[in-house]
Amino acid sequence: MKIIKRNGTEVAFDIEKIISAVRKANNEVSETNRLTEEQIGEIAQNVAANAGDLNRAVNVEEIQDLVENQIMEHRAYAVARKYITYRYNRSLVRQSNTTDAQILTLIECNNELVKQENSNKNPTVNSVQRDYMAGEVSKDLTRRLLLPQDIVEAHDEGLIHFHDADYFAQHMHNCDLVNLEDMLQNGTVISGTFIEKPHSFSTACNIATQIIAQVASNQYGGQSISLTHLAPFVEISRQKIRSEVAEELAGVEVDEATVHRIAEKRLKEEIKKGIQTIQYQVVTLLTTNGQAPFVTVFMYLGEARSERERDDLAMIIEETLNQRIQGVKNESGVWVTPAFPKLIYVLEENNVREGTKYWYLTELAARCTAKRMVPDYISEKKMLEFKVDKNGEGHCYTCMGCRSFLTPYLDENGKPKYYGRFNQGVVTINLVDVALSSKGDMDEFWKIFDERLALCYRALMARHNRLVGTLSDAAPILWQYGALARLKKGEKIDKLLYGGYSTISLGYAGLYECVKYMTGKSHTDAEAKPFALAVMQHMNDQCKAWKAKENIDFSLYGTPLESTTYKFAKCLQKRFGIIPGVTDKNYITNSYHVHVTEQIDAFTKLKFESEFQQLSPGGAISYVEVPNMQDNIPAVLAVMQYIYDNIMYAELNTKSDYCQICGYDGEIKIVEEDGKLLWECPHCHNRDQNKMNVARRTCGYIGTQYWNQGRTQEIRDRVLHL
Repeated sequence: MKIIKRNGTEVAFDIEKIISAVRKANNEVSETNRLTEEQIGEIAQNVAANAGDLNRAVNVEEIQDLVENQIMEHRAYAVARKYITYRYNRSLVRQSNTTDAQILTLIECNNELVKQENSNKNPTVNSVQRDYMAGEVSKDLTRRLLLPQDIVEAHDEGLIHFHDADYFAQHMHNCDLVNLEDMLQNGTVISGTFIEKPHSFSTACNIATQIIAQVASNQYGGQSISLTHLAPFVEISRQKIRSEVAEELAGVEVDEATVHRIAEKRLKEEIKKGIQTIQYQVVTLLTTNGQAPFVTVFMYLGEARSERERDDLAMIIEETLNQRIQGVKNESGVWVTPAFPKLIYVLEENNVREGTKYWYLTELAARCTAKRMVPDYISEKKMLEFKVDKNGEGHCYTCMGCRSFLTPYLDENGKPKYYGRFNQGVVTINLVDVALSSKGDMDEFWKIFDERLALCYRALMARHNRLVGTLSDAAPILWQYGALARLKKGEKIDKLLYGGYSTISLGYAGLYECVKYMTGKSHTDAEAKPFALAVMQHMNDQCKAWKAKENIDFSLYGTPLESTTYKFAKCLQKRFGIIPGVTDKNYITNSYHVHVTEQIDAFTKLKFESEFQQLSPGGAISYVEVPNMQDNIPAVLAVMQYIYDNIMYAELNTKSDYCQICGYDGEIKIVEEDGKLLWECPHCHNRDQNKMNVARRTCGYIGTQYWNQGRTQEIRDRVLHL
């Protein structure tokens, strides 16, 4: 069994330390109030057993809580008081400086908590360490100075989660849809240098990657770009290349068809090089956050403005899919699955069925998904139903990163606007804690629910107010040079924070466990489903009321918990103990999802979850877990067609691994040893994470840097839906 110390380091459990601590407290009381040596040994053994039952690494505070409980059970109240007093005095000493120990262990790569915080950050790299160091300082300032104490305490206890506190000290927002069209067509400024409209497709791709890097360094969430914004530059390159070919062949008798054939061949080579630039630049870039940009590439034929532009866009999409199928080479020279960029492919009437014009792209997308887990799929049909503006018109557009969706918005001219908009931040409510705190009493549940939602509202307003008054100079690429706006120097961004231009998100987690505790059934059960939908509707109603009050676009968001799923689970176990089917895992379920262990087929799951997506306007994604489908592309296509007809946004999860020791390219397994989950090659039993490539989708994005113990257990527990 492992113990996580306060500074984040992981050490082996040592029962003698418990015995020693209890003895010290025992020796400070009168002889008549003392425990016997046998009782002290029994206390230590019980603590060890209780900690072992949690089936995960426990932290020092949890061990000390167990020790207190055991002393009290032995009715040694005087000893318990001495032990509690000692803990309190030590905590006062630690409060004199809350960041030093965390930072020092971080630098020495001994901090297990930080190592597992983000599955796309390598904590041994200097740039990542610098970001984490800054994050520790920001969290300290946030906790002590910037947030009300009751919100800090609610966050610590796992009642809510105040996301991205490591960036809160700065005036930074969450995620956005980059207005790449504006920046490319009208020019932009990068690092003080004016960049004019590109004169070729390849140059446009190069500039796009620079924009992506700059945007990522000035926010903390995901960003999305559309390939449609690159499509006009295909025609510019086409005309340029045709002129070059004509000049080269001057004086030579060739027909127009030959000139066209040569020019189109060269054009396709330029498209190939341009897409390579985007893929390799994104994968190899390190932003100021110490990671590759969390960027999503949107592929939607319906955005094209003409038939020619749509065909050019189709060429770009085809090349993007082909290059992702190939993958990128790891340090051993083997083609593996990259985490970024994330790809989203829109299923629409002209590509979703055999015989339609762009069916070949959909077949290619299916092969790509089977091999590399992307693209994910948006149904134009369902999105036009779900995303309806105040005029009653539906719209199809990309999410901001992995699942955060903007709400429909019309500009001052009554035209729909999505690119250039953003999300202000997220606070998540732990629905499981609401249920457990109510002790199963329905009246008490709704009362506590409203109290927690009021807490979330105040925390969200803290996020909003942190952005109010921010000057455009804080991030010129965002606010002055077109990524999000064209504000003047010295102008405040405030007008972009109100009226629906940007959103702010109420996240939620653990709907399954909440419903399970309150009804005794999964929310997939017909008897329990109405309660689940009522919970969702209640949160939507609250967002609507807050929006009316503040003129801020509050929106309900299906939180993609990564490390927080483990934090919430530990907090629940500490507050309520182990409750079968509710707190007996080291994770809770993301948003509205069907529990990962529930036996359900892919089509039933997608159909069921589609109702909850409609009630998650601020963001949602569903998935089905599938085996290796590379030899069964028709089955992948069948799922994709079902997505088109039944659910707005979904993905297929498979595996894509490689062992650098023996060359095994099947599934790397998760094994358990001494209470800890480890990744192991089933062929050569390699457990060195630095010598294997593991890719899993955990939060919409693919992760490649491994996960904490809670999320790893969730990955292990997943059942196949197909």
